[in-house]
Amino acid sequence: MRTLARLARAEWGPLWAAVRDGLAERGWRAAPMTLTAVCLTALFQFVQNQSWGFQFIQNLGSVRSEEPLWLALLRTPLSLFVPALDLPVWGALAQILLVFGLAEICLGWWRTLVIGYAATLAGTLYARVGIALGPDGFLGLPASDAQIVDTGPSAAVVGLAVFLAWHYRAYVTGAAVVAAMIGEVILKNNLAGKEHLAAILAAFSLIALSAARQHQAAGGALACGRCPRARARPRPRRRDGTGRGSPSAR
Repeated sequence: MRTLARLARAEWGPLWAAVRDGLAERGWRAAPMTLTAVCLTALFQFVQNQSWGFQFIQNLGSVRSEEPLWLALLRTPLSLFVPALDLPVWGALAQILLVFGLAEICLGWWRTLVIGYAATLAGTLYARVGIALGPDGFLGLPASDAQIVDTGPSAAVVGLAVFLAWHYRAYVTGAAVVAAMIGEVILKNNLAGKEHLAAILAAFSLIALSAARQHQAAGGALACGRCPRARARPRPRRRDGTGRGSPSAR
C-alpha cells in the first residue's frame, strides 16, 4: 500500500497540488468556462431532442466531411458542445466537467480552449484526408464516413488529457491514454477512433511547441545572466574618498 501511495503521489501529486490550490484560492470561479461548457452542452442536448430544434442544432454545430470545408470550419468550434447522437449525454458532460475542469484550473481558460479546439480541428481535417486516401490503408477511411455526423468533446478531451499529463509529468497516465486510443482503433477501426489519434498528434505538436518555447526562454535567461551588462557593477569612488569600498574619511 505504501508503495502504491508513493507511486500515486509521484504520478499525480503535482497535478493534485495545482488543482487543490486553484480551488482553495478561487472556488467555483476557478473554472467558469468549464461550467459554461457543461450548461451549453446540456442545452444543446435538450434542444436537439425536440422536433423543432434538431435541425437548428445540426445547422449550428454539426460537421460532416461531405460538406464544404469552410462550413465545417465555421461549425467546428460549437461542434465540441453538441453531444453525439449515438452516445449518452452524461458521458459528454462528465468528460467536459472532469478534463476541461482540470485543464482550466491548471492551464487557464484560454489555453484550455486553444488545446481543445486544436485537437478537435485536427480530427475534423483528418477525416477529409482519410476519406481521400480510401479504405485500403491504415490511415484511410471509407467514403461512407463522409456522411457521419462528427460532433462531441471526445477529441478535445483526449488532446487535453495528453497535454496535461506531459505538463505535470504524469507520463504513465499520458502513455495509458495513448495506448487506450491505439487499442480503440485496433479493436474498432472507425472514424471516431482515428480522429482521437489525430487529436493526440495535435497535442504532441503543441507539446513540442511549448517545450521549444520553454527551452528558448531558459536559454535567453541564462544568456542574460552571463551578460556583463546584467552583472552588478561596483559604484565608483568619489574624489573625496567616501565612496563605496573606500577607507573612511578621517
